[in-house]
Amino acid sequence: MGRLINSTAMTVDAVIDVSDWFVAEGDHDEAGRELLSGSSCMLLGRKTYEGLAGYWPSASGPWAEIINPMTKYVASREQLGDLEWNARPIDGDAIAGVRRLKESEGDIFMSGCGELARELIQAGLVDELWFWIHPRIQGPGARPYEAATLPVRLLEARQFDSGVTLLRYQPLATNR
Repeated sequence: MGRLINSTAMTVDAVIDVSDWFVAEGDHDEAGRELLSGSSCMLLGRKTYEGLAGYWPSASGPWAEIINPMTKYVASREQLGDLEWNARPIDGDAIAGVRRLKESEGDIFMSGCGELARELIQAGLVDELWFWIHPRIQGPGARPYEAATLPVRLLEARQFDSGVTLLRYQPLATNR
């Protein structure tokens, strides 16, 4: 059974609205690509899929070489229709669909921390949370997992020369 790994970049004060705080290059970049290339597929909510699909299919470089050919599974409460960019809809209930994916796929990479991520965390389906902490205090902005509540256990804290720190956590829940 594969692991579901949720990855989120943020500032020290947990702002996720990407702007000039995002450190695009550095040794953390290689670690991020290793995580992604070790995954068998991506899981995305509809909004994240639409945002990424608007950029990545025409992009090039080391990230694009990993992301573009990878199978993407998209969860949405809305009917999705035909999807492009190697994407497939998750039919029916997202929680049941992700359970099936975890049984049939290897590790699953999930980018984003919106509604889908919160629901999957609360359902006990997320195996690891990866927080890429960028060296900036940003102030106002959106923060991850609003209204999600559960204890976590630190698995790893890794500092990179770029100033970014990776914090890996395991969600702890009674229904795991």
